[in-house]
Amino acid sequence: MSGGEAPLMYNPRMVSPGQPRLGIVVPTVNPTSEIVDTLVALIEIDNRFDAALMLADGGWTEDCAYFANALAGKYVVAPRGRGSQLAAGAAAVAGDWLLFVHADTVLDDGWDEAAAAFVADPANADRAGYFRFALDDDSPQARRLERRVAWRCRTFGLPYGDQGLLVSRARYDAVGGFRPLPLMEDVDLVRRLGRDRMVELPVRAVTSAAKFRRDGWRRRSLRNLTCLALYFAGVPPRHIEKLYGR
Repeated sequence: MSGGEAPLMYNPRMVSPGQPRLGIVVPTVNPTSEIVDTLVALIEIDNRFDAALMLADGGWTEDCAYFANALAGKYVVAPRGRGSQLAAGAAAVAGDWLLFVHADTVLDDGWDEAAAAFVADPANADRAGYFRFALDDDSPQARRLERRVAWRCRTFGLPYGDQGLLVSRARYDAVGGFRPLPLMEDVDLVRRLGRDRMVELPVRAVTSAAKFRRDGWRRRSLRNLTCLALYFAGVPPRHIEKLYGR
C-alpha cells in the first residue's frame, strides 16, 4: 500500500435478530486502491443483512491484509486462481447466503435491497441471483456488448462471474461449490446450479472495461467466445487459460 492513503473504516452495524446472514466473498490478487469502490459498495448497506466480508487472496500481500483489516478484519490466502480463491473464501466466511463479487466490479446503489428481496422469497432457496451486466465505459461498443450479455443471460441462463452471484449456502453446497479451476469456474458453477434457476436482479454490476480497451472490443469479445466454445467442447480450462491471456 502506498503511503499517504487514509485507511477505510468499516463500522459494524447493529442488526436485528433473525436478519439473514450474508457472506460476501471477493477474490483478489495483489489488491490496489482500485478495489476501494468495489468494497465500499459492498459494506455500505442499509441494515438489511448481518453481513461478513471475506477477501480471498491468491498469493498473500501486505496490501490484502490492509484492506481486509480496514474493512472487515477477514481474509484467507488460497492457491492463485479464481476458482480456488472463491472456494476458499466461501469455506471461510460465515453466512446462510453467499454473495460472490469480482474485485473489478462495483454493484450499484440498491443492490442490498434487491438482494434482501430475493433472499426473503422462500421460492429462491434453490435459485441463484445475478446482477445486470454493465461496463464503466461510455462508448457504443460497451452498450452493444451489454446488450449481447443480456441476450445471453435471457436465452441461455448463463451469467458470468463479473455479474455477481447470490446463492444460499445450502444450494451452493448441494451442487459442490466452486471447483479449483483456473478459468471458467463461473460457467462451471452456473451450469450445475441450473439455467432455469438463475434470476436476474434489477441492479447493475458495473465492471471495468480495461481489458476491452486494451485488447480491442472485437478481438477481446471473440477471444472470450472462443474460450467458451472450447470449454463446451471439453478442452480443459488449464489449456484455455493460455488463450484467454490471464
